[in-house]
Amino acid sequence: MPGEQNREKLRGWFAEFVFELLRAQTMEGIVARLDAAVLAGVPELDDPDMRRDLAASTRAHARVVLSGLASDTVELVLPEEAHTLARTIARRGLDVRVLLRVYRTGLTEVFAVMTETVAQGQVPPELERAVLMRMFERSTTWMGLSVEALTGTFMAERERVLREALNTRTELVHALLAGTEVDIDQASIALGYRLARRHLAFVLWTGDAGDESALLLDRAATKIASTLGASGLLTVAASASGLWAWVGVEDDLAERIAGCEVPPPVRVAFGTPGAQVDGFAASHREAVAARRVAEHGDRPVTSYREVEIAYLAGVDAPAMRGLIARELRGLTGTDPAAVRLRTTLHAYLRAQRSPEDAARRLGVHKNTVRYRIHRVEELLGHPVAERALALEIALDCVEAYGVS
Repeated sequence: MPGEQNREKLRGWFAEFVFELLRAQTMEGIVARLDAAVLAGVPELDDPDMRRDLAASTRAHARVVLSGLASDTVELVLPEEAHTLARTIARRGLDVRVLLRVYRTGLTEVFAVMTETVAQGQVPPELERAVLMRMFERSTTWMGLSVEALTGTFMAERERVLREALNTRTELVHALLAGTEVDIDQASIALGYRLARRHLAFVLWTGDAGDESALLLDRAATKIASTLGASGLLTVAASASGLWAWVGVEDDLAERIAGCEVPPPVRVAFGTPGAQVDGFAASHREAVAARRVAEHGDRPVTSYREVEIAYLAGVDAPAMRGLIARELRGLTGTDPAAVRLRTTLHAYLRAQRSPEDAARRLGVHKNTVRYRIHRVEELLGHPVAERALALEIALDCVEAYGVS
């Protein structure tokens, strides 16, 4: 029967189509495209924690919707990752309209993907109409289900936040970070944290989301405050897997920061101390910047003071890569010999070009350092002293971001 044959051909085409899209590399490309469109249309989500929750939600949605395309019946079950994103948006004190914009923007991009699929001739001509109808029907059904269910999730989370007075604290913190004028004394009372002092900000995060992660982050923040010998601790949930924190400090605390430990999979990035409300915001900006650098590696503890140069250079990635290629020509290999020469040069420059101090840092003989520096100068084609500052900046960038 022609009708049954067409349905079989349609199911077969969708089965092959879905199989191809569910491949890891293809799926990641789709997720990246959809997320980029959402972030362009909803800039409120553009920070590390929100982007992570968005990517997890997009990936889970795609798997659910794609898996059902080959079936003649609609059985969509909203993934938990979508609920997590809705809760994160609520915890940030954002309006429900932000959640709705996420789904409207995502649906628009999905429609674009569908249209391109047909336009590129990936669909047999006799199936084009049926393919488009099914795709549009499933997408709009998914949109309706998602918005209805997630609006409920958002409102429930917002009510919980309000009940626990977290929303007031979150709004106050965001106002302080945005430079909004507030009554410092009243804000201090509402936060339970004295603002008229010197602050050290740090951000903590994990690769997982959930209640256990939140508990782990809270405990890690408390332990860090104790290690630092700090007075007062203020924390605000940044997402399902991230936490912002501030402590009151008296000293620089560089050595104590170096001694801080966090339990896996928790990671932490510190700003530098700053006074009053301006210091509260500046230290947080530095902690967020340090995290951006830290995410290129796997160190559990990162301090902005250690990666400041690399962060500033990395703001313009092409220029930074040009600096590395230009200054470290002959030293950008990934083989053990190149790594050894870069490590020695870095230690030598940090030791103010003292072979003895560099040798102590590296645990080698001073003559070994002299030999390696001589070899470095041969590869560079000039004495290290001629370009010492530029070389050290390039090496800081390699240490933070890698050679490629």
